[in-house]
Amino acid sequence: MSIKIKFLGKEFKNPIVPASGTFGFGYEFNDLYDINILGSISIKGTTIEPRYGNPLPRIAECPAGLINAIGLQNPGVDKVVDDELVKLAEVYDDQIIANVGGHSVDDYVNTVKKFNDCDKVFAIELNISCPNVSGGGMAFGVDPDTAYTLVSEVKKICKKPLIVKLSPNVTDIVAMAKAVEKAGADAISLINTMVGMRINLKTGKPIISIKKGGYSGPGIYPVALRMVYEVSKAVSVPVIGMGGVTNAYEVLEMMYAGASLVMIGAQNLVDPYACKKIIEDLPRVMAEYNIKNLQDIIGKAE
Repeated sequence: MSIKIKFLGKEFKNPIVPASGTFGFGYEFNDLYDINILGSISIKGTTIEPRYGNPLPRIAECPAGLINAIGLQNPGVDKVVDDELVKLAEVYDDQIIANVGGHSVDDYVNTVKKFNDCDKVFAIELNISCPNVSGGGMAFGVDPDTAYTLVSEVKKICKKPLIVKLSPNVTDIVAMAKAVEKAGADAISLINTMVGMRINLKTGKPIISIKKGGYSGPGIYPVALRMVYEVSKAVSVPVIGMGGVTNAYEVLEMMYAGASLVMIGAQNLVDPYACKKIIEDLPRVMAEYNIKNLQDIIGKAE
């Protein structure tokens, strides 16, 4: 029985990757368990300059997940490369996926350039789908032509495999996927959060300071699964699936739908041992369905 996966020319120990924004810079979780069991890590979204993020409050709980409007809070790419990834390298032996955000094409290009010569980084995940950053993020992720332009410019200078992270907040997810593939994306990850809000009944006003935020958690899982299925059929590049995944059974569903890797997001905030538990449970669930090799089931739902 094998849980190893080949993705973009690299062999992964398993398909489980903590999603960006839900696992910090990775080393924080090493106090809980040996993070070297992970397939890889998609680190916290990084921008060219430090960002405080949105004003408080920026979290609201929901019955089947949560809404966040963190706003890509991070120390900036120089500190991430010089400090955060150095700390991570002390406890994590493998390479990671660097998640990049921005407000403009130049922001994205200049941030990616900083990661180009970083040996710890295997691939760049271009976040064109963040729903709670004004003037950037999802502004690039809802129009195929705009997304094509951004990805094309980044591809010109990117020395790493380029993964583009798509937003579900679009009319046609397949059109977006085809646009970024045409622009040079080496892989596609989806889905990012959906847009949601909550109202404080005591004040009658939105709980989140900027009113809306990104809804994640188990409630979005069926939508994510459907979009992974549709996109994986429509493009020739590999797909990373995410969105509400909580257990090993759902990992198998994502892979049958077409995902080569599966990212675990909000569940890390509910249970910091989530990725560890899923990895340890995969062989049992595979045996339950007589699956010998995880690589063999990718896209078999079609």
